Amino acid sequence: MKLSGVLWMGVALAVMLPGSVRGQEAIDMNRARVLNQRDRRGEALTAEERAYLDSAKAVRADQGRGQVAAPARESTGVVPLTDLTGTYKGQSGGLYGGGKNEPPAEQLARSLAAAGEVVPLDGTGKASPAGTIVLASIGMSNTTQEFSVFKRLADGDAAKNPKLVIVDGAQGAMDAAAWANGPGADAVWNVMKQRLQSAGVTPAQVQVVWIKQALAQAGTQGDFPKHAEVLQADLVKALGRAKKEFPNLRLAYLSSRTYGGYATGTLNPEPYAYEGAFAVRGVIEAQMKGAAAMNSDAAKGPVVAPVILWGPYLWADGMKGRKGDALVWKREDFGPDGTHPSTAGREKVARLLLDFLKTNQSAKGWFAAEAG
Repeated sequence: MKLSGVLWMGVALAVMLPGSVRGQEAIDMNRARVLNQRDRRGEALTAEERAYLDSAKAVRADQGRGQVAAPARESTGVVPLTDLTGTYKGQSGGLYGGGKNEPPAEQLARSLAAAGEVVPLDGTGKASPAGTIVLASIGMSNTTQEFSVFKRLADGDAAKNPKLVIVDGAQGAMDAAAWANGPGADAVWNVMKQRLQSAGVTPAQVQVVWIKQALAQAGTQGDFPKHAEVLQADLVKALGRAKKEFPNLRLAYLSSRTYGGYATGTLNPEPYAYEGAFAVRGVIEAQMKGAAAMNSDAAKGPVVAPVILWGPYLWADGMKGRKGDALVWKREDFGPDGTHPSTAGREKVARLLLDFLKTNQSAKGWFAAEAG
């Protein structure tokens, strides 16, 4: 999504975001205008510049709609899905439902079988000792900002399989709807293919993807569960498209949003950031229940999707955190809009993803150095 240069004219030099809190900075619309012009000319922006421009766009969009931001909160009081033993708006807790955070035996077996098929491939998709395993990301601005840091950390980690090539395919402003098979989706997928080409790999070598998605302005889709159902449907379409684009895609790890309680606009604040996890769970449950649109088993019909599992669960209740680990989300983990990650926030997500891939049963076999 490109904003016209005219849109930036006539604005104040700086716009203080609504609901400002300690450590929050003003958006300098002059700087944003310059960044927007550079972006429109096709100039490469740094990750920090991209995050700043995305934040400015979100603020500008909310101002145009006359929407009022919710106050920033260090905690919402909502129980993280991994800790939820009761229910949330009629939904059980646990990443896989029923209070369970580990995949059921059958889904785990599917994932391990798929992981066993992840081997180095040549450019045509044939197994080759000299080939490559490609892990790619699919998602929005937050995703590309976080995955680019993950790539840097992983590429510098001696534990990483030298046969593994990591490609960031996620793109700013491209939410779940943009990746689904609708108007404009071809352009998004073409950018993905261009990035693969720039990395010296082919679509036939992509065998694993990490997907972190949300809906922009989720509140316009209705209250829960409506907006989660829309997100779930878009994720199903995006996964189906991914399998078509990447015929050797074996595994997809899905993550939902980080904490949205500091958001100063309506892009994807709470409770939508939290409730998006139920869309991810719904996609996985659909596959576990044998939905044809999510079939990954050739014995049961056409294979139209990879095996799907939860990746790292990234939500914690702000400064209150969650059980089981020390994850908390501070205001300084986010940029000016309280939605896009700051440098600290990107590193936090990147390290959670790296740790997941190095330790998860279905991932460590192909991610680790000895897998080569």
